[in-house]
Amino acid sequence: MGLADSEDRYELLVEEGVFAETEDGRVAVTEAFDATKRVYHDSYADIDDATFHETIADLFELSVTDARDRIDSLGITRSQLVAYLTLRSHLEDRGVIVDGSDLVRMAGMVADVTPVSPVPDDTVALTDDDYEQFLADNPDAVVFVWKLHCAPCKAMKGELDEVLGLVPDGVAVAGVDGERVDAFRREFDVSAAPATVVVADGDHHETLESRREPSRLAELFDAAYDD
Repeated sequence: MGLADSEDRYELLVEEGVFAETEDGRVAVTEAFDATKRVYHDSYADIDDATFHETIADLFELSVTDARDRIDSLGITRSQLVAYLTLRSHLEDRGVIVDGSDLVRMAGMVADVTPVSPVPDDTVALTDDDYEQFLADNPDAVVFVWKLHCAPCKAMKGELDEVLGLVPDGVAVAGVDGERVDAFRREFDVSAAPATVVVADGDHHETLESRREPSRLAELFDAAYDD
């Protein structure tokens, strides 16, 4: 399959579940694609120079010397190699074969795109840049900590509607991507996902880690907000 231009490549990446367009207009890689990418990242992200050169040589039928020269002249990175291998595997698994030159170009499009957020779409998503202001504006708040590729997180999200129904009126609710909020995790003693962080009257009441039954969270909310 040959693709005419970058717009065609982008549309293919969307159609084949590589890219997702978020509600705020951002483009992200899908959770499924990111799961495959992690496998290749673990294998190739930290390979030494000799292995890197040999891998590129094997992929593109070059001598090791030519591969090294191409890496230097084009600025090829290990991140791009990971993206290329992931994309090739993802598309082949879906029965989609594209020209080698298109695959290289699409890998370049994919390499630096971050994955979708694990925070549910209907929840306010916070970052290290804005969580302090959110909590200043909402002294009573519950913040859920989520993570991609996290089975307990997925299980807890299945009960999230019930849990949210237990949050008292007037208590704000938000979520964070646990892998992208180092400052938040340090402040609220979060070391695992999922986690439920409860702030009452502007003070940290408790952080409860791991998936919890709605009844246990109801007890937590009652203890924090019982007048």
